[in-house]
Amino acid sequence: MPKINVYLPDELAEAVKEAGVPVSAICQRALEQAVRRVTAIRETALSAPDLDDPTARLTHFTDRTRTVVKLAVEQARTEGAAEVGTEHLLSGMLAEGGNLALHVLRAMEIDPEQVRRELDRLAPAEPAAGPGGSPLRFGGSAAGALELAVTDATGMGHNYVGCEHLLLGLIGEPDGAAGQVLRGLGAEPRLTRRTVTAALAGYVHLRAQGQAGAAPATPAAALSAAIRQELQPLLQRLERLEKRLGDDEG
Repeated sequence: MPKINVYLPDELAEAVKEAGVPVSAICQRALEQAVRRVTAIRETALSAPDLDDPTARLTHFTDRTRTVVKLAVEQARTEGAAEVGTEHLLSGMLAEGGNLALHVLRAMEIDPEQVRRELDRLAPAEPAAGPGGSPLRFGGSAAGALELAVTDATGMGHNYVGCEHLLLGLIGEPDGAAGQVLRGLGAEPRLTRRTVTAALAGYVHLRAQGQAGAAPATPAAALSAAIRQELQPLLQRLERLEKRLGDDEG
């Protein structure tokens, strides 16, 4: 049976040893899940997404993420585009309006409306003639961003793909228009990943507040405050880990 080496930070490696975690079995299950999910993405990208449900194979996507994909397909069809691009996925994320990815952007002081304006500059002045007789498909960059979203979710240990993972996928895809827009506005991959992690921790913080009876002014304001509260110690910890890894490599 082929062997694959898995490298872990020192702290995690020690914790795994102490807990007696079956690394091989866990890695196998995680890889099996990732392969199934990436395969589903590729099958969706190769098929025509202008069916009744363009997300039928993406069962591990959250409802909001599936809505974003559907909105992206609708916009591409309205524009008469030859394919669904990353700009359509980002536009769908903005149109959905209530997802965590938008809170992440705000926490990084990137106004979603500013993102919308940048996307509008890329949009054709008039609808194109359409893809002719060819079925509408996901472009290479869009499919790549969806695959990156899956790998990001898997890497974080999540059994779902949310809009926050899709945001990371869009930013990480080097050739997509959406990534160029987001990176141009300051959404660098490392900072965004840290902010996503803080945002997820912020949701836990908000849930704990709700159970304790605290009533924040608005969910958006409370989440932004929670992200800021969670982000600072997280950044400090990650910087220490990165410095340690850098020292080890040096």
